[in-house]
Amino acid sequence: MTESTVKLNKDVFNLSVENYELLKLTYDAYLANSRSSHAKTLKRGEVSGGGKKPWKQKGTGRARFGSTRNPIWRHGGVAFGRTGEENFSKKVSKSAKKLAVRQALSLKNAEKAVFILDSKAKLTGKTKDAVKILKDLKLSEKSVLAVVAEKTPEILRSVNNLENVKLVRATYLNTFDILNADAVIFGEKALEATENWLLDKELKEEK
Repeated sequence: MTESTVKLNKDVFNLSVENYELLKLTYDAYLANSRSSHAKTLKRGEVSGGGKKPWKQKGTGRARFGSTRNPIWRHGGVAFGRTGEENFSKKVSKSAKKLAVRQALSLKNAEKAVFILDSKAKLTGKTKDAVKILKDLKLSEKSVLAVVAEKTPEILRSVNNLENVKLVRATYLNTFDILNADAVIFGEKALEATENWLLDKELKEEK
């Protein structure tokens, strides 16, 4: 038996999502924080050439110009262009991120797209083990997000060659990966780690 019959915590997998504002906020923030700033344009002072005045100041009947580096000239500098130092990141509080993850998991659970692996289903480092699990769950052709407590060498070797499987640690779950996956798979240890992280059980016990 591949799938476990363990019960899901209703505070993580059974929330009522009345609107998608928070989900959209965290989804957009993930994309924004993944965005790099490499584009850079040449300013007037960085364009080569233009050291000589194109024509004399008076007597030609044309507008006066001091340099071909002027932004209104073809091949001139770019005014207000990219500097390569733009910051596109968006800040979202930790509590908001966790709530959004719980909402996303609840939506997936409502679609019956959350699967918990039985403790007997283990990966030995062979791709065929992972393929068999996906086949048993009827997810061979689906986009799968596999959540683990730790990325062990055996797990990595088992799923590295599967294009439709993305591996993520429980404490790195995000709305982008969850919403874009057709199915989310948890091991029993990963499920416990996810619930502890999202509900801050460890912090509550310490207090």
